[in-house]
Amino acid sequence: MSLPQDLNRCPWCGSDPLYMAYHDQEWGVAEYDPRALWEKLILDGFQAGLSWITILRKREAFRAEFEGFDPARIAQWEEARIERALQNPGIVRHRGKIAGAVKNARAYLDIPDFAAFCWRHVGGKPLVNRPATHGDIPTESEISRALSRDLKKAGFTFVGPTIVYAWMQACGLIDDHLVTCHKSRR
Repeated sequence: MSLPQDLNRCPWCGSDPLYMAYHDQEWGVAEYDPRALWEKLILDGFQAGLSWITILRKREAFRAEFEGFDPARIAQWEEARIERALQNPGIVRHRGKIAGAVKNARAYLDIPDFAAFCWRHVGGKPLVNRPATHGDIPTESEISRALSRDLKKAGFTFVGPTIVYAWMQACGLIDDHLVTCHKSRR
């Protein structure tokens, strides 16, 4: 993977090619596909307590184990299927997080339009913050707290306001690219 090295990027991605590609091609890009939003929410839940690069490196193994992140299939998982997932060294093997993904699949299926459910919290378009430094970026906001509450009311788990804020950034509901970053909306 060859990426331009001379571009100004948000410093969190460092010089790791996988992280740089994620930054340049995904992070902060408005995502409106409900299943893609759901997949990223599940992955953000697995990331809790870990680094995001760990999840990125395991993403393809997650996709394979979680049946392409098909919520209808995952919602059918029972204890034996959870046990099978717990044996996969390619993913984060945390019983609570795997069971949470099953619970979240069921909750997702109960929401008629997951994308609209999420995007209404930001008025249907990305909130562009234009932070000057990494220190200017919060770890949560009133909007992430409200969306977290709504997700929990809908039956989701592993959706605290910090996880939700990071997910909103990842899915482009919130654009926190630094003003010095080549991806910043000027």
